[in-house]
Amino acid sequence: MAIENRYEFVYYVACTNANPNGDPDMGNTPRLDPETMQGFITDVATKRRIRNYIQTAYAGQPGMNIIVQQATNLNRHIAEAKRAAGVSDCAKEKEAVYAGRKKACELFYDVRTFGAVMSTGPNAGQVRGPVQITFGKSLDPVLPLDISITRMAVADPIKEGTVEDYLKKEAETPEDKLRTMGRKQLIPFGLYEVRGFISANLAAETGFDEADLKALFEAILNMYEHDHSASKGEMSVVSSLVIFKHVGTDSDAAQRVRQAKLGCAPAHKLFELVQVHKKADVRVPRSYRDYEAVIKLDGLPDGVEMGFQNNPYGPVFWGELPEGEDWFHLG
Repeated sequence: MAIENRYEFVYYVACTNANPNGDPDMGNTPRLDPETMQGFITDVATKRRIRNYIQTAYAGQPGMNIIVQQATNLNRHIAEAKRAAGVSDCAKEKEAVYAGRKKACELFYDVRTFGAVMSTGPNAGQVRGPVQITFGKSLDPVLPLDISITRMAVADPIKEGTVEDYLKKEAETPEDKLRTMGRKQLIPFGLYEVRGFISANLAAETGFDEADLKALFEAILNMYEHDHSASKGEMSVVSSLVIFKHVGTDSDAAQRVRQAKLGCAPAHKLFELVQVHKKADVRVPRSYRDYEAVIKLDGLPDGVEMGFQNNPYGPVFWGELPEGEDWFHLG
């Protein structure tokens, strides 16, 4: 059964001496707001890491395939969905397109979650996903650095070269010519806020259920732990997931279900309850511990519950923070 509550969530990503999300049109430099110099992490980059985690952690499990995979043709997956639905791979009739769309939602986690444009090639229509994620934005300006690096080797080709040809070439080449200069783009530090929205109404169309929701939160908390690379060596989700769940207020059960789906407060008002800022004595932040968080539990509107999750495999804790627990572990 699809989820029956609207949700919003927010979390914080720390990036230290790494490139959180390079812009290929700008020499892969970290993305910036040119007016404020705050950094960006695109929604597409975040979704890619969620997909990668799901593909790794849930490999082979029914309904947990990923349609947008590296070095694949989306049309093949669309055709597979239509064939699994019992219609011709290339059938264009409305019923065949709808059948392919429905089957794709069953087979592919990212279609159920984020939606997909599948009107290309075999055509399985379009799906609007219940989960949407904003651009992550750094709380303070970031400083992009472009650093020169040296590789103490070259990779110059020799046409039809043998081992002996390469050895001869190395012997004839001065040592200082047997190295390569390169560049690396990074920021010393940035703390990024990322917000998300989950629609119960759209979940009803794709079949996004409680198990999918649990997998989403698990993936968000774990996604950077399985994505370390030379450019993203030190990136982590450094806060709990702060989750807002709409439950309704009406005494009538049917009306309360309707309120839970539609929501009981505007999302921007809920996000204002979570405030993170630099500590007073910090001029240039270089760690998430240079920030402090304030969560205004007493400002929570009626009909909305606030929850916290920092263990990707544990439950969401709803209600007041237990004494001594570091549920929102900034600072």
